[in-house]
Amino acid sequence: MLVRMEELNAKEKETYRQKAKGIMTFRYLDGPELDRLVATASLLRYGAEEPVTAEGDLDPFFFGILEGTVSVTVRENEGRDVYICSLGPGDVFGEAGIFLNVKRTATVTALGDCVLLRLHRKDLSSFIKDQPQAGNKMLLVVIYGLLRKLRAANQELAFERKADMDQGDIDALIADMTGN
Repeated sequence: MLVRMEELNAKEKETYRQKAKGIMTFRYLDGPELDRLVATASLLRYGAEEPVTAEGDLDPFFFGILEGTVSVTVRENEGRDVYICSLGPGDVFGEAGIFLNVKRTATVTALGDCVLLRLHRKDLSSFIKDQPQAGNKMLLVVIYGLLRKLRAANQELAFERKADMDQGDIDALIADMTGN
């Protein structure tokens, strides 16, 4: 049964404040900085198999996972979904939306009950403007995380290129098999 996303109330939100410290992006914020950021964020509960974001959508939100696990998929040209990875507590997604007004590159779906922290770009920008030292700490962690994802993608591409056979390899294989 699909549960509709619901926003947590103020009392529930307070119980998740400490879990927000476990999100890598917020790890270096002090207590008052974290409190201010969590106060501007929405904390949302999703049910199993409920979509969080859809590939191709244009939305300005950054997400941090407080509880549960989400699945990240992309749609191939043939129209089928391809699993990319799962993300769990402490992980983030939607970082590009902090910097650019870009379409989502993947679909994110709750695998079970999840609680996510969602920040709008304008709220994050306001936080950074009002708290530049805290904002710089956060942005450095976001940039580091994006660079790690880029490095992993580059390594995967390099591996795929090595695994691909070029025409010379195919010609040699056929010549070897046919005795020519």
